[in-house]
Amino acid sequence: MSPAPLARYAVFGEALTDMIRGTDGRWLDRPGGSCWNVARVGARLGIATGCATAVSQDYFGDAIVRASRDDGLDLRYLQSHARSPLLAMVTSTQPPEYQFVGDDSADLHFDPARLPSGWLDAAEVLHFGGISLARPRLAATLLPIADAAFEAGKAIAFDPNWRRPMADPAYRPVFEHLLRRAAFLKFSDDDLQALYPGLDESAAVAVIRAQAPAAALMITRGVRGMTVFDGAAVVEQPAFTVPVVDTVGCGDAAMGCWIATRLAAPNASLAQQAARAAAAAAVVAGHAGAYAPTPADIDRLIAGRG
Repeated sequence: MSPAPLARYAVFGEALTDMIRGTDGRWLDRPGGSCWNVARVGARLGIATGCATAVSQDYFGDAIVRASRDDGLDLRYLQSHARSPLLAMVTSTQPPEYQFVGDDSADLHFDPARLPSGWLDAAEVLHFGGISLARPRLAATLLPIADAAFEAGKAIAFDPNWRRPMADPAYRPVFEHLLRRAAFLKFSDDDLQALYPGLDESAAVAVIRAQAPAAALMITRGVRGMTVFDGAAVVEQPAFTVPVVDTVGCGDAAMGCWIATRLAAPNASLAQQAARAAAAAAVVAGHAGAYAPTPADIDRLIAGRG
């Protein structure tokens, strides 16, 4: 039997363990990480996807590997190292608040030489973002990959997904570098406020579009919907109304679904892309933790069947 095709959608960045503090004060561990969440959404939506990351060889890393397999991710992109796990201490889920623990954790030991042979030829879109780029040692590994992919004519997707480590001045040049490389960009309203302090949303968007004029751009605002720009086209997409359990992973689902839609249906209109991305986010809001929606989940919501 010939091996499965390599990933069309290659996601680079963190897979970690969310340690979630419940209202009763107890802690619950769940596999997570912005980049890993994006990747598993792509896989669940039927796109050959790999999450190129490294996890620990212990209870936490094993849980990420099992969940990756269950969601259909290509495990050839996932590495394991005998290092400590990367943990996100989630002290609140509404709104999400995080503190990260992992001074010499497995993610920092990701080795591009261990990626499957031919992976870059197979990839159509490479995603970067999350706290992986705010960890200087890992950013120094990932940026050359993005540069090589860009030079090879591959599309770069970038979602900064702002968190406190990105307040370090060392992050800004990394952010600006990926911004100039990107074909697809996603920012939440919170990202814009953190990354462009003193600018209102329209001014921040104008700066981004001037810096990355060829990129398609998605701006998400939770219950206030989203706007998607692509060249001269602009779509305003309202949020779907659903009972909200928590908002963890909603932005990741929007990003993953947007790229999966572009790959699965290249002729889909910008309005169709936006509707599916918004529906994916809404589906996730109805679940505890970073759920990865299925095509049926999204289709039902768009069709008004809940």
